[in-house]
Amino acid sequence: MSQSLRTPTSQVRGLGASREGTNHYIRQRVTAIALIVLVPWFIFSAITAARGGYDSVVAWMGSPLIAIVLILAIGSAFYHMRLGMQVVIEDYIARTSTRQALLIFNTFFVAVLFVATALSVLKIWFSAG
Repeated sequence: MSQSLRTPTSQVRGLGASREGTNHYIRQRVTAIALIVLVPWFIFSAITAARGGYDSVVAWMGSPLIAIVLILAIGSAFYHMRLGMQVVIEDYIARTSTRQALLIFNTFFVAVLFVATALSVLKIWFSAG
């Protein structure tokens, strides 16, 4: 009969097989809090800018502050999406090889989406200025 010298708290720390349970939870909550502020701002300001037509939207996105906040909102949304999809994949995909392939695809897919949208915002920002 072997006894462990580890305390129950040290055995529980890390939570989960990947040892990242708490860290993942905190990252998902931080992005959710950021999106609580950024999404209503985006909806309100985009609708306001769209009332003036295409030129108004380009001028709105041409503002450095708006472009930076828009890229932060996009990045936060995509990162939040990646974290959520990671949980779904880890919870519901049983085969290890399939799970690993989907986790890699999830990361690359989100990275490609972010780069494409960030470059679009930057292109409008630089062409409007």
